[in-house]
This record gives sequence, structure tokens and C-alpha cells, in this order.
Amino acid sequence: MMKTMRKAVSWLLVLMMIISTSVSFAESKNAADQINVERKTVTAYFGSMEADSELSICLLDHVDDLPWITAEDLRELLVLFYGVYNNDQNYELEITTEENGTVVKLGRENGSFMEIDFDKDEIAFSDYDLFLHDSSESSQMDMLSGSGFSEKGEPELFSRLRFGSFERAGAVIVLSLSDYSISLPFVDGTGYIPLQMISDFILSPQFGICAYYNKKALFFANSDSFGEEGERTPLGEYYYSAQPCERSSALAEYGYHELCLAMDCLYGLKEIHDIDSFDRILWEIGYDEDLKSPDAQTADDALADFINVYLDDLHSGFMDFSWMNAKKEINSYSGPANSWYDMTLEEYTAVRKKYLGDPPANYMEVGNTAYITFDEFDNDDWNVYYEALDPGEIPEDTIDLIIYAHRQIYRDNSPIENVVFDLSCNGGGSVDAALFIISWVLGDTSFCIKNTFTGAMSNLMYRADVNLDREFNWGDALTDKTIFCLVSPLSFSCGNLLPAVFKNFQKATLIGRTTGGGSCTIMSLSTAWGSSFQISGFNRMSFFKNGSFYDIDQGIDPDIYLTHISSFYDREKLTEIINWLN
Repeated sequence: MMKTMRKAVSWLLVLMMIISTSVSFAESKNAADQINVERKTVTAYFGSMEADSELSICLLDHVDDLPWITAEDLRELLVLFYGVYNNDQNYELEITTEENGTVVKLGRENGSFMEIDFDKDEIAFSDYDLFLHDSSESSQMDMLSGSGFSEKGEPELFSRLRFGSFERAGAVIVLSLSDYSISLPFVDGTGYIPLQMISDFILSPQFGICAYYNKKALFFANSDSFGEEGERTPLGEYYYSAQPCERSSALAEYGYHELCLAMDCLYGLKEIHDIDSFDRILWEIGYDEDLKSPDAQTADDALADFINVYLDDLHSGFMDFSWMNAKKEINSYSGPANSWYDMTLEEYTAVRKKYLGDPPANYMEVGNTAYITFDEFDNDDWNVYYEALDPGEIPEDTIDLIIYAHRQIYRDNSPIENVVFDLSCNGGGSVDAALFIISWVLGDTSFCIKNTFTGAMSNLMYRADVNLDREFNWGDALTDKTIFCLVSPLSFSCGNLLPAVFKNFQKATLIGRTTGGGSCTIMSLSTAWGSSFQISGFNRMSFFKNGSFYDIDQGIDPDIYLTHISSFYDREKLTEIINWLN
């Protein structure tokens, strides 16, 4: 009974707050010209202390910890990122204004645009995916990191195929900021946009880079750029050199609502986690007030606990505390999924060490069977693979390893008939590297993505130049070998994608246990008060069958189950089983 009464009273308070907020927004708009604006030029660092530039920000009503930018500042920032940082020479961004300047449109050369309505407190995208994408002719949902051509114009590593590729555009996106108690001030003919909103919705999804402001400088980076506590990079040392302090009431309030807005739009597993509203779930578990606290550590602890324990999806995690955090520490625990994964990894690696050593050889031949072990997928810049490999070393880089394995398997008088991919301890990694392996097996690679934010979908086809002859043909594929894939609950993310694709196309026999799932790509985010975290982003990896997209987050069942972990790594015995299956 008391619980019911408490909820009823709480909902009444929420209703009163909504009414009060609506009134305050109307008053704020009417009194907008009374807002004090301080324009400030600051040094902006781009990933390191060596890359910097001078940019303008604005501070409103003497609040010195919450930066805003104008539409012209935004245009300058995007041209800098897309044109200079991304080396997109065809990128163009034209700015136009309507309704006495209260409506600003930023139009791309590809026809997409972003419209900011300062009167309605709305930001709209005609085609969000296209607006964020570079100006190349590739799909607006292309996940590969390179163009496919060297500086000399030669074909390089991947070819994007037109046949079989298709995409479906997403819906028009309108961010109604007043629904999140966020207003876009308009003062003396100029509108102002929170820098954090640009960080969340434009910089992070496209570049994996977030915006930070510590009152001394701007930082466009991610948590890796700062290093870890005790091992800070020079950039991290400078970022955390600012004097810790309490958050202003304006920053605390804005930071909470911006967080809810970003998570509602960008978190790719919202539906699966049965979350209608992040504001509501944070209120239900009692973390909303902590996230509005003037104390940055209280807010950091609440956010870390929520992401690590309540979301607990392995891709999501709290990465680093705010510069405002005086104690420079986080009090949080791992959720059950993360704890179970860590324990399982320890169990598998202990058994593997007994049979194969630590670390195991990345490439091993047992009779007529080649074993290739990937604990993660990583790759270098595409051009480096055309340099000569050291023939005496087995590479660690994933793409180098595949190039090496291809040469070994197809060497003169090679005994290899079977190829086994050991993904039993693979936690994922680079999409480029994963697609390189899939292309090696399939010849033509199908990669399906669904955007949970916009509803856009794409099925893109690729070929990889495995033999490095700069041609894309069947000489790059395992056309005459029997393929097996060793999987376990540790096969996660891209380590889950490979088994899903192989099983869908019936190109490999899966041996082991059900994979760990993980369908969304990782998105790095920051808070308005300067802490770092990552989430399962809105790009959800899928597979395409009979005209439909199927999610792979629940994992993939093997064709043949292994009861004991030792069976994964006793390769003499496993080779006997494989040959018996043939």
C-alpha cells in the first residue's frame, strides 16, 4: 500500500514538474534577449597535444562549465572534421537562415541537411545516415574504414560490389528537445546549440570521437586518447590537470537530460532491454537524483553502476571519470553478464594453456588440418599489407595472419584439406578484419546492418584481395577446402558475426557451444560533465535471409556440440573428429 501511494505521489510530482518546466521555457524564450553571452576562443586538441586548432565557444549567463556554439561555429567544426580530419575533398556544407534567423539549415553536397529550429527547440535531419556519411559513392551505411584505392589509384584490399548490394533509407529524424527540458537559446539574432549535442549525435557516430571541455581547453578525443589512471597520455594529463570542482546547477540539469536524450536515440538494444525511456528507468531505480547531483563523483558512480550493472550487455561500459571528479575514482561493480564472461574466459584460457601454451600459435598445422586462432580482430592501415611480410614470423595482426595462412595453405605440395577458425576466445574487434575473413571463405561477402535509430537498412557486398595481386577473383578464396569454426560463449560481437554468416550461407561447420551474441557495434560517448563511456550503438549487425534481416544478439548454435572444454584444444583428437566428419 505504501509503495502504491509513493508511486502515485511521485507521478504527481513529475506531472507538476512538467507543467512547471513548460511555464519556465515560455518565460525563458520571452526573456531570451536578457541572456548574457560570452564569446571565447579556446585551443582545441584533436586526439593528441600535437594536433590543435583555435575554435570559438560561447558561455551563457556566466555558466563557465557548459559550452555552446553558434550555427556558424558548427559549420566550421564540421568542415574541419569532414574536410580536414576525414580528408574528404568533396565535402561541402552550406548554411542558410529563415524566419529571421530562428531556423538554420546546414545543407550537404549530397542533398541531405540538418535543420535547427531555435523557436521550436527542434533539430531535424532529412536523412541522418547520409548527413553523417562522407561524400564518396559508397553506401551511406558502409562500415569499412578505407576507400578501396591507394594514393596511386590502385585497387586496395577490398572491392565494393554493386551487384547484391542495396540499402533502404531511414525515416526523417526530429529531435524534440523540449521533451527533454532542453532549450535552444536565441539571443540578438543568434541561436546557440550545446556542444555536447553535436558530440553525441554527429561526432561520435561518425568518427568515434567525443567533445570534452575542462574550462582550460576543448578536447576532441575518446577515453583511449587520455590513457588510463596511472598511465595517462600527455593529452590525458592536461585534460585532468584542471582543478576539480562541483558542477553548476545548469550543467547538472542539462547533463542529465542530454544523457537521456542520447541514450533514447543511440542505444541499439533499447527494445531488447524493454526500455521505453531512459529518464523513466533511471527514476525507477533511483539514479536520477544522483545523476543531477552537483558532485561529479556521485554522478559518475551512478552512471557507471547503471551501465555496468543494469545494462550489462558486454559492449557497454563506463570508461573514465570526469575531470571534475575530485576523488578521481569510481565506485561500481560488474554486472552478472560481465562477471560470468570474465570467469568463463579464465576457465577456457586455463585449459587452452595446458594444451597449446600461452599464447597459442596463431597458425598451426596438424596433419591435413590448419588451425587459425583469433582472440580478437584487428588491422592496420590498408596500404601496409602490400609491403613484404617476414616469412619467418607468424603475424599477430588479423589481416596479415590471413594473408600468411593463405600462402601456407596453398603452398606447393601443401597437405591442407581442412581449415579451422578458432574463435573460442574471440571477443570481437575490427569490422574490416572480420569481413576480410568472411570474404576469404565466401568469396563475395554479404554484410547486413540495421540502424535502430533511423530504421535504415543495408546489405552490402565486398570482395577481399587476400593474395595481394590487386585483383578480386576466386584466387582470393578458400574454394576447395572444408571449413570448420570453433565457437564458444566467449565468441562475441564480430566473433559472433562470423559464425552467424557462415551458418547462414552453410559454408562452415560450427563446432563447440552457443556463441555469446553481441549484435551492435560499439559507440563511444561522453557526458556533458566530461566522463567517458561506451554503449551498444544503433548499428546492429544482422544476417539477410529470404528478404528479411535477422538479429544475431542471442548467439548462434553450433552444428556439433563439445561437452568438455579440453575437446576444444586437444588438436590431435579434434583433427580425428574433423576427418571422421568428412
